[in-house]
Amino acid sequence: MKLEMICTGEEVLAGQIVDTNAAWFASTMMEHGVEIQRRVTVGDRLEDLIAVFQERSLHADVILVNGGLGPTSDDMSALAMAKAKGEPLVENAEWRERLEEWFTRNNREMPLSNLKQAMLPASAVMVDNPVGTACGFRVKLNRAWLFFTPGVPFELKHMVTEQFVPFIREEFNLDAKVALKKLLTIGQGESALADKLEPLELPEGITIGYRSSMPHIEIKIFARGEKAIAVLPRVAGHIKMVLGTAVVADDKATLAEEIHYKLLNSGLTLSVAESCTGGMITSQLVDFPGSSSYLQHGLVTYSNESKVRVLGVNPSTLDDHGAVSIATVEEMAKGARQILDSDYALATSGIAGPDGGTDEKPVGTVAIALATRGGVYSQMIKLPRRSRDLVRSLSAAVAYDMLRRELLAEAVIVDYQSIGRFSK
Repeated sequence: MKLEMICTGEEVLAGQIVDTNAAWFASTMMEHGVEIQRRVTVGDRLEDLIAVFQERSLHADVILVNGGLGPTSDDMSALAMAKAKGEPLVENAEWRERLEEWFTRNNREMPLSNLKQAMLPASAVMVDNPVGTACGFRVKLNRAWLFFTPGVPFELKHMVTEQFVPFIREEFNLDAKVALKKLLTIGQGESALADKLEPLELPEGITIGYRSSMPHIEIKIFARGEKAIAVLPRVAGHIKMVLGTAVVADDKATLAEEIHYKLLNSGLTLSVAESCTGGMITSQLVDFPGSSSYLQHGLVTYSNESKVRVLGVNPSTLDDHGAVSIATVEEMAKGARQILDSDYALATSGIAGPDGGTDEKPVGTVAIALATRGGVYSQMIKLPRRSRDLVRSLSAAVAYDMLRRELLAEAVIVDYQSIGRFSK
């Protein structure tokens, strides 16, 4: 089965919004053992939509079309599909009734423009949308089924999970058993990881894929068929051994998620003091429900004065060593931990750029410390030629990994291939 995706919308094409729908869909389908062969983004122009529907339907078996099902004049997916097939739009009585019921139930008067959402190509099969006002539909054109979904992420995810996946499994007889193992890595580039993994002789049915989502690179290990699934744990274990300290989590999307689930219900507590990361460490943990059970406080102590007055950093430490130093970041971590007697505290202080560096401490220099009840671990890392955002996100990832390794009673400070370190 050849699967493709067409994403619609001027705002997506122009880069005004990030197309998270496409990333989510590709990842979700990959977990079902189906890889997208091609993705096309097209603007809200009727002729372009008609052309791309006709052209791609000659090559794909199934195409998910995302967006363009709203009530406004720039929502043209249904009209374009009808013209691509040379047939009229007709009102779907079932969806019109659903629309009227939805507005009545919510004590709202339905604008006439919403009736457009009940107009489908004559040969279309309606696809239910249980969480929105735009129904989906599917149409056969040339060799392909085109499956239309709204652009609202919440609605798309419901329809893909509840209707699209069951449809393609039945239509294309996708009964093969598939399993997936994900290994999250930091500190090594995709090419460096591939250099280590490509020489491996993998059992039949096992394949490896890579997904870059900086500061992480995710290794995806696919197993297709019962025999491959049976040996997947052994293969994953061998790959972890080959990659060593680069692997920081199993089946987690980020290191923040890994830390969250290690601390959740553990009875342990964490405090954070951030300078260059500006609250990033704290914010990523707060994204997860239940983080209040372990996260005591997160302080953004950006100025030297705040480091002194809030965290108790000695002014002479700043004078002698500077804000970006092992001495300062250790005192930041100790001060953050002592405020509420936390079990652990993380602290960061660095030069994220693009300006502010010196010959001694260039842009990308970051000091990170982990304070525990038994002492303090610290390191100074070098992240040259990275963007400001990447310096901050990599620093947060290294801080998380220091805590992760401490929780596992492993060596807290390790060398990452693509992250330089200053000697203490």
